[in-house]
Amino acid sequence: MTSQPDLQAAGPLTLVAATAADLMTPKPVSISQNATVKEAIAFLSDRGFSAAPVIDESGRPVGVVSRADIVIHHRNKADYVPAVPDYYGKTDSDTSSGEPLAGDSQVETTYQSRVRDIMTPEVFSVSSEAPARRVVGDLVGLKVHRVFVVDQGGVLVGVISSVDVLRHLR
Repeated sequence: MTSQPDLQAAGPLTLVAATAADLMTPKPVSISQNATVKEAIAFLSDRGFSAAPVIDESGRPVGVVSRADIVIHHRNKADYVPAVPDYYGKTDSDTSSGEPLAGDSQVETTYQSRVRDIMTPEVFSVSSEAPARRVVGDLVGLKVHRVFVVDQGGVLVGVISSVDVLRHLR
């Protein structure tokens, strides 16, 4: 087990970064607003992310999708039970329209909702030249875990998370 430094004995911490470009993780992976919720689940799970930027067709951030957004969507999704159970009129090998399935076919229920339908549609962004002090102030003041770094055209070029800020404390 590695020992943790005694931060109280080390004195006050200092942010060693001048601009947002110093703090950011460049070229962040993102997800399209047109992706399905099922694709978002796989994207976040496979990469071990708690959230990701959502972009439009031009690469501009339009929101954030998080595991919490997916859980809330799933919890609020209404599942209705049919008035007359289907098993009275169908066999296990019938489709919802009543057509028989081929012997080796399987039926899969998929999420049809899109990321744009469940994401948090607020985008907090800064330019790469923004002072690091302002970025920290924005994270704290807005009570968010990440801000996006965009170029002059509004295209996503980086992400700054609270962990990125912590990495620059000395």
